Amino acid sequence: MLPSHLLGILYGLTSAVVWGSGDFVGGLAARRIHQFQVVALAALVGAAIFVPFAILLNEPVPSTASLAWSAAAGISGAVGVAAFYRALSTGVSAVVAPTAAVVGAAIPVLVAGIVEGWPGPLQAAGIVSGLAGIWLVSRPPTSGRPEGRTEFALAVLAGAGFAGFFVFISQVEDGVLFGPLIVAKLAALGFAIIALIGRGQSLPGLAQNPLALLAGVLDAGGNLFFFLAQQYTTLAVAAVLSSMYPAATIFLSRMILHERVVRRQTWGVALCLAAVVLITI
Repeated sequence: MLPSHLLGILYGLTSAVVWGSGDFVGGLAARRIHQFQVVALAALVGAAIFVPFAILLNEPVPSTASLAWSAAAGISGAVGVAAFYRALSTGVSAVVAPTAAVVGAAIPVLVAGIVEGWPGPLQAAGIVSGLAGIWLVSRPPTSGRPEGRTEFALAVLAGAGFAGFFVFISQVEDGVLFGPLIVAKLAALGFAIIALIGRGQSLPGLAQNPLALLAGVLDAGGNLFFFLAQQYTTLAVAAVLSSMYPAATIFLSRMILHERVVRRQTWGVALCLAAVVLITI
């Protein structure tokens, strides 16, 4: 059996791989339908996946406080994903991806430092290396056009939404797993449906949007592994490791879409690997 801290690191890295794959698929889905339609379908699939597990494991009903934290996490995550897809659709990914990823990791690190205490020198160096690596690996080869204030604001909003999910879900009581994730998904679904109604749009058909459904499966997996990671290690470590998801997105973009990988992205991957080693020591 692996030590608790190493289990947390393994879960965190797994969440990054799964989330990064989900972002790649979700980005493709958002080219065909509105970002809130993707969010709604993904949340619906996630809830459908988690409900049978909660029933089979006969999980206790989470406390009222845990339900509230879970709902807040779901809404925050939905805002983050919607803002992320919207920002990427403008064609300014050079600032969107790294800003969202670093903001999403940095806020939980600050919160964890205040609540849980600041990490030791090696872990602190690993966290800094990880944040730098996330920034470099997220930056695509070209920006397409100059970044604007609107796109930058959307990127910060996306990162804040991701950070909110990390922080809020970490407040859930121990001993429950799938129940809080179900509540988070239902909250995200409700938020997305309200946003669609406000835009005069409806929930798209399930069969016609397989990419959005696959994105939902992968997003649910990322949620689950992050939830496990922060239970076995600190919030700061779990958030930084999980925020390395752009590496998986870029790998799939390179393999499937044949997008070019530049030297700074290679250095970013190296810094992320160094961060894992430092955090593990």
